[in-house]
Amino acid sequence: MFTRNGKGLTAKGIKPICKFQQVFKSLYLFGAFSPITGDHFELEMPYCNTDIFQIYLNEFSKHSPDEYKVILLDNGAFHKGLKLSIPDNIALLFIPPYSPELNPAEKIWQKMKRAFSGKLHKTLDNVSEFIKHK
Repeated sequence: MFTRNGKGLTAKGIKPICKFQQVFKSLYLFGAFSPITGDHFELEMPYCNTDIFQIYLNEFSKHSPDEYKVILLDNGAFHKGLKLSIPDNIALLFIPPYSPELNPAEKIWQKMKRAFSGKLHKTLDNVSEFIKHK
């Protein structure tokens, strides 16, 4: 958990004052979003690595199992782990490096980060509740 600094408007020379919390507890939010139907699937996880990504893929595969899913991904190392076993109803499509604007999910992440900015969360349970309602 930490306070994510957002942007603020103040008079010239005046530094904005906001609540600040620096605690090094975190969770990772994995998600997929359909730009066509608005359907989505998110999963909170304690770490971000290939093993956890495998769990995410397995769970996502069970979400609307008759649907074939194409996931746009950046080139994160854990997205390309050698021991990944891609479920039959999922295809991974990698976007070029340094081009997050090609991934529609980035708009969702931006919106979530903006809503998260300037908020204090005393526990990870509070963070989870915040995420559920966004």
